[in-house]
Amino acid sequence: MTLAMLTMSCPLGDLRLYACDDELVGVYLPDQKPAFDAAASRSKILTAAADQLAEYFAGERTVFELALGARGTGFQERVWHALSGIPYGETCSYGSLASSIGRPSASRAVGAANAKNPISIIVPCHRVIAVSGELTGYAGGMPAKRWLLDHERRRATRQTSALCLSSTVC
Repeated sequence: MTLAMLTMSCPLGDLRLYACDDELVGVYLPDQKPAFDAAASRSKILTAAADQLAEYFAGERTVFELALGARGTGFQERVWHALSGIPYGETCSYGSLASSIGRPSASRAVGAANAKNPISIIVPCHRVIAVSGELTGYAGGMPAKRWLLDHERRRATRQTSALCLSSTVC
């Protein structure tokens, strides 16, 4: 088992990416404390993750295609899997996410699992908001959450506008 780390610059600051063997196990924003300690080194998965994140920040990527290896409790892993189903440019509430995994009364537990997500941005925990529409806690900091949601909304709006302009029916 080999743990590797790569730091990349992005509009939010320096991201720290971690891989174990051939799986991405962590993406940490500047305000987050990593769960890992590793020396900087290169790996194919880290290079691929950095390239795909750069495309995301450039507005050229909406879906990530990477081998992920986040480890948590069974419940946490179910929540993290469900997070990946939230479409780019959209949000859902903690309660909706809890219902989607068959635990409609577990919105607080979903929030706690969301906060432990080790693969920020790629597993889009920033897309979960309060049922009222308010932005609530984010391990990477509220300014980062707001920036990520605004970035995705701008890109999603441009895609929708382009589709409408090229279509006879909107």
